[in-house]
Amino acid sequence: MKQLEAFWLEQFESENPKFDWLEKQKELFHNRGLKLVRVNGKGHIYQRLKYDDKEKVYYHLHLSMLLKQGNHFVREERTIPYEFIMKNGEILDHKQTVEGQPEEQLENLKPDTSTDEKGERFSYDRLAAVQYAERWWNSYNPQYRKFDVDCTNYVSQCLHAGGAPMRGAPNRSQGWWYSGNNWSYSWAVAHSLRWFLSGSTHGLKGTEVESASELEPGDIICYDFQGDGRWDHNTIVVAKDAYGLPLVNAHTQNSRHRYWSYEDSSAYTPNIKYKFFRIGV
Repeated sequence: MKQLEAFWLEQFESENPKFDWLEKQKELFHNRGLKLVRVNGKGHIYQRLKYDDKEKVYYHLHLSMLLKQGNHFVREERTIPYEFIMKNGEILDHKQTVEGQPEEQLENLKPDTSTDEKGERFSYDRLAAVQYAERWWNSYNPQYRKFDVDCTNYVSQCLHAGGAPMRGAPNRSQGWWYSGNNWSYSWAVAHSLRWFLSGSTHGLKGTEVESASELEPGDIICYDFQGDGRWDHNTIVVAKDAYGLPLVNAHTQNSRHRYWSYEDSSAYTPNIKYKFFRIGV
C-alpha cells in the first residue's frame, strides 16, 4: 500500500516523528554513532473491517533499515503490528496494535533443576543456532506451536537447533523440553528460562557474565523491563556491531539484528535489568 509506505518514509525523515519508539530509535542511532543509509517500510494488511463510512485496517509493518557504523554496515529488520482508521482516503487514529497475552500464570515459577540423572555433555553448535535464528526470525517453524508471547519459545528452538539436549519430560516444572503438545515452563516462559539457565548444572546451562560485550553469537540475553524481579523477554545474539556489542534476534515483536539494549522498545524503563548468559561453556 503506497500510502503507508509514504507515511513511514515521512516519519523517518521528520524531526518530530509521531511515534515514541521511532524517536527513541533515532536517539539510539545517534548514541551508537550510526547513520541511517536507507529505510524501506512495507505494510502487509491482514484484516479489514468496514462500518458506516469508515474502514478499520490492521497491518504488519516490515521495516528494513540499512545502517552504517564507521566502515561497518548492518541491516536491521523488524515487524511491528499497527492499525488505523481510513475515512475519505485519510489515515486516522494510527497506532501500534497490542499483540500477545500475558504468559502463563506460573511465570514466576523457578523450574526444578534437580535430577538424579548424570549430566550429558554436549557441544554447542553456535553456527547452527544462529542459522536457525536467521531462518525463522520473521516466520514460525510448523514443527512447534506458535505462542501469542513467542520470544522464549523461539529462543528455545534456536538453542535446540544448536544441539542443546532436552530433559525433564513430562514434568512441566522440571528441566527444559518440548514434546508434542506439551512443554516445560522453561521452554516457553521468559521468567522460567532465565532461572533454568542460572540453575541448571548439566546439559543446557548458562554461565552468567557481567557485560553484553562478553557474549558471542548463540548466547542469550534475558530482560526484566520493570526491574521488579519478573523476567519478561529473551533474545539470542546473532552478530556483533562495529564496537563488538551484540545484535539480537527475537520473536513477539519479530526483530533481526536489533541492538541488544532494547532502549527503543515501548517496554523499556530506566529500571531495566539484564542477565547475560554464555551457552555451552
